[in-house]
Amino acid sequence: MPVSEPSSTATRSRSHTHPSGAAQFATAAHVFSLLSDPTRLHLVWSLARGEADVNTLTEASGAARPAVSQHLAKLRLAGLVQVRKEGRRSVYSLHDGHLRRLVIEAVNHADHMVTGAPPHD
Repeated sequence: MPVSEPSSTATRSRSHTHPSGAAQFATAAHVFSLLSDPTRLHLVWSLARGEADVNTLTEASGAARPAVSQHLAKLRLAGLVQVRKEGRRSVYSLHDGHLRRLVIEAVNHADHMVTGAPPHD
């Protein structure tokens, strides 16, 4: 049986109006599992701020270049990031505003938890 979305006005204004079912929840859980790795989350968070190449993402994340390349490959295969070639460089980007907002909110939430800042809407 499909589960309806919460009915608050704030949620409704940003959400799709169709009910979510098992396929949507399984897909969302898969996205969360991909983002559960701190390096992958950092990479997606960096890309939420703008496109970047592997060198820039390696420097930003502090991870080894081979690890960054492997994480980006997983994210690309899952359809969470896109890549385009600029000469010999591979430039990565996010193409999904939902994912961008999800990651920004997750990191903002974590910041509140770490700093002790009070929650807010």
